Amino acid sequence: MAVDQPRIEAAVREILAAIGEDPDRGGLVDTPARVARMYGEVFEGLGQDAHEPLSTTFDIEHQELVLVRDIRFHSMCEHHLLPFMGSAHVGYIPDGGTVTGLSKLARLVNVYARRPQVQERLTFQIADALMEELGAAGAIVVIEAEHMCMSMRGVRAEGARTVTSAVRGMLRESASTRAEAMSLINRA
Repeated sequence: MAVDQPRIEAAVREILAAIGEDPDRGGLVDTPARVARMYGEVFEGLGQDAHEPLSTTFDIEHQELVLVRDIRFHSMCEHHLLPFMGSAHVGYIPDGGTVTGLSKLARLVNVYARRPQVQERLTFQIADALMEELGAAGAIVVIEAEHMCMSMRGVRAEGARTVTSAVRGMLRESASTRAEAMSLINRA
């Protein structure tokens, strides 16, 4: 799905006028087109199939935790259309030895992050996809992010980081397995 660039451009021109700026001023004349192109990039996840990143699997008889830490991402808060950015830590326990490529976990994070989002939903969407698409025996997703809607406006709490988690299957049921995953996530 491509964004409607002319419509975004018109809306940005209107916003500029509404805040008291002249959209035809030299520094702003190309801004509506730039914003429209940027929205096409930032929201490209809306046009992507969230099932696709996990569609490639391998049978290697691995049934222990697979964890990718520090997957950097950025997203846009659906409440203020301001960015939030941080790191996702994504792990799963294969069921029956079926695994996916490590890069596919980063792709999965980006498909969901590049949509209007809230961090809580982003977290559980990733965990649920691991369970549903891979048939994982367990999944854990921990996301840490700074939200510009808290840093730039409102409370102006610069540097405050929000942490969310979603734990499924074996990782939820077994305290020792969950503790192992969290210790790996929290390593410095």
